[in-house]
Amino acid sequence: MSETIFEVRDLSYVYTDRPEKTPALKDINLKINKGDFLAIVGPNGSGKTTLVKLILGLLSIQTGEILINGKRSRKFNNWDEVGYVSQKSNSFQKGFPATVSEVVLSGLTKKKGLFKSFNKQDLAARDRVLELLDIKDLADKNISALSGGQTQRVFIARALVTKPSILVLDEPTVGIDARHVREFYDVLSRLKNEEVTILLVTHDIGVVVDKADSVACINEHLHFHGSNHDFQQLDEAEISKIYGFPIQFVSHDHDRECCS
Repeated sequence: MSETIFEVRDLSYVYTDRPEKTPALKDINLKINKGDFLAIVGPNGSGKTTLVKLILGLLSIQTGEILINGKRSRKFNNWDEVGYVSQKSNSFQKGFPATVSEVVLSGLTKKKGLFKSFNKQDLAARDRVLELLDIKDLADKNISALSGGQTQRVFIARALVTKPSILVLDEPTVGIDARHVREFYDVLSRLKNEEVTILLVTHDIGVVVDKADSVACINEHLHFHGSNHDFQQLDEAEISKIYGFPIQFVSHDHDRECCS
């Protein structure tokens, strides 16, 4: 029997500071099992990022509950188990004066404390994730000198340096060219082999369905949650209805991509 990592129960959320006060999420029920690679897809403004922020405790739950490893999220305190790469990493300040090595090691700061020096174990952890993501040769380069794809790998390495069992990624391929997107998904496949549970928020349904184990399609409500195989059996009319505008699938180099 699969071990449940995240369980979302009857979750609803309304942004009360917005004039229209329309629900961002309504009656969401969802389970994510250990070792699963779940892709959360949906149109812009559909509530995907809101769901992730609720799961991570970045927003307060209004209605419903979230369990993490069987504990209510507000009582969960072992956040070292969870690595997170937000949308903001895609717009990282390129002039920031830090090397790749320094950025990755900064992922240990919360665990160690702000002014603690790094020991041999910390440096070994850094080297492990740099090698895992195939960027060890970039360790001494300034992050401002990297491509978008390389920068994204650095932030994934930073999220992984504490050896989390869960990795949450919010729209990680925005602003990355097609070649680096394919390399990025290859990296995720490698992480899955490391038994990391992956929760990926993306608008790119065409590519991800071939990589993820399961798919959750959200547009305020949870319209679909099942295997990637079952998701691919939905026809374009069904998916277009969920998205609210026409969706077509186009194949490129054996990758299935989506465009509207």
